[in-house]
Amino acid sequence: MAILICGGAGYIGSHTVRLLVESGEDVIIADNLSTGHRSAINPAVKFYDCDIRDKIALQKIFAENKIEAVFHFAAFIEAGESVVLPLKYFSNNVVGMEILLEAMTEAGVDKIIFSSSAAVYGEPEKIPVDELAAKNPVNPYGDSKFIMEIMMRRVSAAHGVRFVSLRYFNACGAIEDASIGEDHHPESHLIPLILQVPLGKREHITIFGDDYPTDDGTCIRDYIHVLDLAAAHQNALNYLRNGGESDFFNLGNGQGFSVKEIISTAGKVTAQKIKTVIGARRAGDPARLIASSDKARKILGWQPRFDDIEKIISTAWKWHSTHPNGFND
Repeated sequence: MAILICGGAGYIGSHTVRLLVESGEDVIIADNLSTGHRSAINPAVKFYDCDIRDKIALQKIFAENKIEAVFHFAAFIEAGESVVLPLKYFSNNVVGMEILLEAMTEAGVDKIIFSSSAAVYGEPEKIPVDELAAKNPVNPYGDSKFIMEIMMRRVSAAHGVRFVSLRYFNACGAIEDASIGEDHHPESHLIPLILQVPLGKREHITIFGDDYPTDDGTCIRDYIHVLDLAAAHQNALNYLRNGGESDFFNLGNGQGFSVKEIISTAGKVTAQKIKTVIGARRAGDPARLIASSDKARKILGWQPRFDDIEKIISTAWKWHSTHPNGFND
């Protein structure tokens, strides 16, 4: 039976596809390429160009293939954009989940692994953040991810569709051979933005606030390599195959690095001086955001391989330095 990867042409989806194919899984991709890239699609995989809000297209996929489980990466992810265009996020993310779950239940597919986010927590009161922390999203993106989790929980209770929801912290890095990597338009993630400076694509990196209650005054975040995220999805699949119950898991390294520390490490990796400019704080940016991933390690047997921030940034730099224009190179 096959694994359907919704959003398999995107950043984390394409890395997960690579891992599953190398593990001998039969994989199918569904992606409308609105943010994904055709060049990121594994040539060994059957591809459907479709939107998950297109129920007829999903019914066709389920009719033509024996699908065992669905991996859902097909959500919009830009928190800032979601504040300006909330309906775009509720349409793609929430309505998309509704249509996908409808098609799954009709086809008798009973396993889904969801790409969720630490954004469901908003500004946490306690660090590190565990899965029982209050859910108080501060933007429509976080709202949409939380609503999608609620939808899965309710459908699980009503129809027996078991799920694993994986709440990422800061995804980063690239596969070690630099054949695929991170390519967002516009880019909003810190590490690729920093690396645009040594690439000559921007003059400086803006630090949004240097007066936070941290050692160097800048925000601290938990960075997790994309291949470790992919491995967690594979672990989650095996967990459900072995009869595991629906559950939620944080994914992070459990250690935090400040914005200034990330910039310093990127300078070391690239052997270039990275110019910085101090800007005003952004609304909703907590001072610290670090994951407790004990639950994923214990229950899913997940063990991140990339726990060294210099190595993580080195994989990102190898991708960006060899593909300065992303998949357009």
